[in-house]
Amino acid sequence: MPVKAKKTGERGRGRFGKRGAGGRKGPRKKKPAYAIRKKVCRFCSEKMPPIDYKDVFKLQKFMTERGKIIPSRLSGNCAKHQRQVARAIKKARAISLVPYVNK
Repeated sequence: MPVKAKKTGERGRGRFGKRGAGGRKGPRKKKPAYAIRKKVCRFCSEKMPPIDYKDVFKLQKFMTERGKIIPSRLSGNCAKHQRQVARAIKKARAISLVPYVNK
């Protein structure tokens, strides 16, 4: 019996299809034309005084207008100071110096 020739693209792709197990689903992202400057922790570089939960104006710089804490990748804080900022904001919220949510 003669063997049938496979049509291209008909079979033989395996169970993951033509992309494979972890294939990309869309177009590739372009790299920016300029170098992205690494953000530096304000508290480490400027030798600022310790973070205080009573200093509302300083804490509001690390919160959105909706009352959420800004993540360290956006604010530029190091891990140590980001934890201190988050702890201070939560403490200030608990004693009503800073609102939980702004409407």
